[in-house]
Amino acid sequence: MPMTIIVPVALAEAEKARPMIEIAQKLGGADAEIVLVTVIEDVPGYIAAELPQGLMEETAEEARSQLREIGRKAGMEAPVEVRKGHAATGILAVADERRADVIVIASHRPGLQDYFLGSTAARVVRHAKCSVHVIR
Repeated sequence: MPMTIIVPVALAEAEKARPMIEIAQKLGGADAEIVLVTVIEDVPGYIAAELPQGLMEETAEEARSQLREIGRKAGMEAPVEVRKGHAATGILAVADERRADVIVIASHRPGLQDYFLGSTAARVVRHAKCSVHVIR
């Protein structure tokens, strides 16, 4: 049975996507479904009210386009998911909905804020119902 592998991509650090995709391909083999995911942080309501109509939808569509391009550059036509909200929550929701076998996520060197809040990768590791492969 083919594996479902979630690869979350922070579009601000899109260069980390390629190594994550390569690892996902090695883990899942040729039959794996690799789903590229990004999460757009919510904008507080008082700010959203001042934004031009449709801006958030345009932002989500641009994110989908960027994810598709990342997939194409990696030589695959991957399904893409764009969520709004907190990064870890969105990643975990996609993993649950798609009954993922593994999440391949990039980590970074922790900064001071990570010690108080915890990084996205750390939250995903703590709360995922599937295996998580963390790369640096």
